[in-house]
Amino acid sequence: MFHSVLWLFLWLKLPPRAGKLAHTSEKPSLELIDSRVNLTPLHSQSDLIAEVPPALQTRSPVTFKWLLFPPPPSEGQCRLSLSLASLLQVLLQLSGGNVVCFGGPGAVTDAFCSPSPPSLQTFTAWCNSHLRKAGTQIENIEEDFRDGLKLMLLLEVISGERLAKPERGKMRVHKISNVNKALDFIAGKGVKLVSIGAEEIVDGNAKMTLGMIWTIILRFAIQDISVEETSAKEGLLLWCQRKTAPYKNVNIQNFHISWKDGLGFCALIHRHRPELIDYGKLRKDDPMTNLNTAFDVAEKYLDIPKMLDAEDIVGTARPDEKAIMTYVSSFYHAFSGAQKAETAANRICKVLAVNQENEQLMEDYEKLASDLLEWIRRTIPWLENRMPENTMQAMQQKLEDFRDYRRLHKPPKVQEKCQLEINFNTLQTKLRLSNRPAFMPSEGKMVSDINNGWGNLEGAEKGYEEWLLNEIRRLERLDHLAEKFRQKAAIHEAWTEGKEKMLQKHDFETASLSEIKALLKKHEAFESDLAAHQDRVEQIAAIAQELNELDYYDSPSVNARCQRICDQWDALGALTQKRSEALQRTEKLLETIDQLYLEFAKRAAPFNNWMEGAMEDLQDTFIVHTIEEIQGLSTAHEQFKATLPDADKERQAILGIHNEIAKIVQTYHVNMAGTNPYTTINPQEVNAKWDKVRQLVPQRDQALIEEHARQQNNERLRRQFANQANVIGPWIQTKMEEIGRISMEMHGTLEDQLTHLRQYEKSIVNYKPKIDQLEGDHQLIQEALIFDNKHTNYTMEHIRVGWEQLLTTIARTINEIENQVLTRDAKGITQEQLNEYRASFNHFDRDHSGTLGAEEFKACLISLGFDIANDAQGENEFSRIMSIVDPNRMGIVTFQGFIDFMSRETTDTDTADQVTASFKVLAGDKNYILADELLRELPPDQAEYCMARMAPYTGPDAVPGALDYMSFSTALYGESDL
Repeated sequence: MFHSVLWLFLWLKLPPRAGKLAHTSEKPSLELIDSRVNLTPLHSQSDLIAEVPPALQTRSPVTFKWLLFPPPPSEGQCRLSLSLASLLQVLLQLSGGNVVCFGGPGAVTDAFCSPSPPSLQTFTAWCNSHLRKAGTQIENIEEDFRDGLKLMLLLEVISGERLAKPERGKMRVHKISNVNKALDFIAGKGVKLVSIGAEEIVDGNAKMTLGMIWTIILRFAIQDISVEETSAKEGLLLWCQRKTAPYKNVNIQNFHISWKDGLGFCALIHRHRPELIDYGKLRKDDPMTNLNTAFDVAEKYLDIPKMLDAEDIVGTARPDEKAIMTYVSSFYHAFSGAQKAETAANRICKVLAVNQENEQLMEDYEKLASDLLEWIRRTIPWLENRMPENTMQAMQQKLEDFRDYRRLHKPPKVQEKCQLEINFNTLQTKLRLSNRPAFMPSEGKMVSDINNGWGNLEGAEKGYEEWLLNEIRRLERLDHLAEKFRQKAAIHEAWTEGKEKMLQKHDFETASLSEIKALLKKHEAFESDLAAHQDRVEQIAAIAQELNELDYYDSPSVNARCQRICDQWDALGALTQKRSEALQRTEKLLETIDQLYLEFAKRAAPFNNWMEGAMEDLQDTFIVHTIEEIQGLSTAHEQFKATLPDADKERQAILGIHNEIAKIVQTYHVNMAGTNPYTTINPQEVNAKWDKVRQLVPQRDQALIEEHARQQNNERLRRQFANQANVIGPWIQTKMEEIGRISMEMHGTLEDQLTHLRQYEKSIVNYKPKIDQLEGDHQLIQEALIFDNKHTNYTMEHIRVGWEQLLTTIARTINEIENQVLTRDAKGITQEQLNEYRASFNHFDRDHSGTLGAEEFKACLISLGFDIANDAQGENEFSRIMSIVDPNRMGIVTFQGFIDFMSRETTDTDTADQVTASFKVLAGDKNYILADELLRELPPDQAEYCMARMAPYTGPDAVPGALDYMSFSTALYGESDL
């Protein structure tokens, strides 16, 4: 149905011979220019059919018979502009009744193509139900209203007002005058009577008369019905649905077929007067009995006349909707007193539902906060545990446990923390909107307490990871140094084996001169060898010292072994000095010495020492962390390889000395007892060690090549991580800036902003795989023991913190917009008002932080017209306002708090007085209420909620079981304690 006059443009195209309907092949056509009405061309020369869509609520197409138009002004074409009502009135007169009228509450609605028996009977009964109050009635609705007298009387009864004095004459003009007075009275009530004139009523036009009566019913019986801000037909239907909801087999969805089984009428009566009908004995398959029972009881006990026949309703596929609506409206008015109680109960249910929901949100917050704080309490001691392990394997297991904590255990807690803040903000918003006091969590469970605990957790977490990496570096260095210590110590101990015994011999006492000379030279060679080993001993002591400084777990055994080596070295030095002095005393007695042996010994000893040093260096383990370090080792190795030709020449020269000795012995038949007296080194040993050096060189080459490849792979991992981190890091920063900009701008409605932010959130969540990929690359870097990356300034910790802040920021921004929507819908704030509030807020938000300081907020209020004087009274008023918008006393005002305050200042909300008045209605104006009254008017759960919290009433008029609803109502709004 529509509520205004529908203007149509009628185009009639006629053949050249206008003035009568042409019987030619050229068919005239009718076109309605309107988006809601489509007319088809003529299907025959005698019919014109208009198809009206369901939105106009007509029952059948409009049929025009032999419609004749005057000739057009020019060229056989005319354009007429007329109202739908005028058009239908013309068509009604010309068509002989074959037309359907339609409209809305301000027009004649759904008039009848032919009088419908159910409607005619119902309308007649409805009129008589009011006329008999004046001591009269009608028999024929078409005839009895023609003189206008009973029509005026009917209007006086149903309106309670006096109409103008009627004409008592019997002439047509008197009747038309009376009908016009009635129609003018109806029009004076705001009803537009389109196409209904006094002449049609006086002439007994059944369709017009029924349309007029239906208009009166709509205006005086149905229009004022209102249930939860609906009106008219929708309000009446909603009232029926509410009243019949508890009854089985009753499902009221309309005013026709939903009433055919009669259970709906019986349910309405039983709901308000259960003593009149035994509803449990009714059967859905016996509609006749159900309908007759309802009609008879309504007529006998409720003074509602029988307007319908059960046979007509059961025997019709679709009962007459207007007849049903008219009859049901009588029930509504009969039970209007109970409706007030229902309205009061609805208000109480609404208030109690809000209170129950808020209490549940408070319990959920307390539990979630307790669980999160307990998890933080358990986790921080684990992160603060700095007890080092003795092995790399144990420390790497700790690092793996920490990775599991970051990947598996912490992310859900981050979500819980974010959800906790969102729940807290939503709860505070709902409390402010429902005029309740702000929620104060238990001691130690404030949002600030959780944030402080979370900050302590992250501080411990950061220090723990740094400690783990440092410990791994330390253990790696310790393992390398310990192995190096063992190798050098083993070599030195092997060298010193038997040296003390040799130095303690007294063989020089019985030796010949040559032997003495040989012993002296041999001792000189030993001293040279001893000096060469001095560096190794110093290196062993330095390694042991470093192991002690790095807190090596096996330092006692290292120190003991080092001490033994140093003590032995001191003993060797003392013994060497003592033997040297003994040989020098005997040197004067020795003159001859084999110069060649001496020269061999002098050259072979350093060469042998060089070869031992070379073998030691070639077998020495190394540890590097960069390409440059391995390249430095490779360069040094290449330099060493370059010295091999000269070393080979030296070896050939030493072997040449030995060959010369052999040649001399063979040539001069010298009787040499034993080997070279000056050295224990022989050519075989020199050759063996030289071959060993030659074998170790390619092995060293291979080790350096493998390490170079490993460092290249490490460099690839560094670049791979850096390439992603250098993209993700700026991306996160950009998104943070964009979110901040979106929250400050005012583009579109709140729903548009919310949709935009949710799409934005989805795009951010879709970016998560790149974060996970970066985590994988970071894990590879840590597994490769890479501790630095010169290609990027971003660490994984920076990326993780930025990502968590990004997720939290978008969630908080969406929650802020949702709370603004909730505030707008609850308080009726328009989009223009929200835009004005946002503009004012942004103007004074100088630093674009999304919050206002106290002075900024005060300036903003003054700009909006608030009178805050610079005196004590003004300061007190401003302090009161700050306690509302900043209940946590943080010294800042958020935009949500600003909106809540402005909405509270400009809109009305439920108050304690309103709830008290509603309870008083349910209590029948008593100062107390009984449990039975609560159970009868409220849903069971909310009735139990009230009974559990209401204090006993102790007034002078108290009765047993009386409950104090007044203190309960004030407690709901924080004005007293429950």
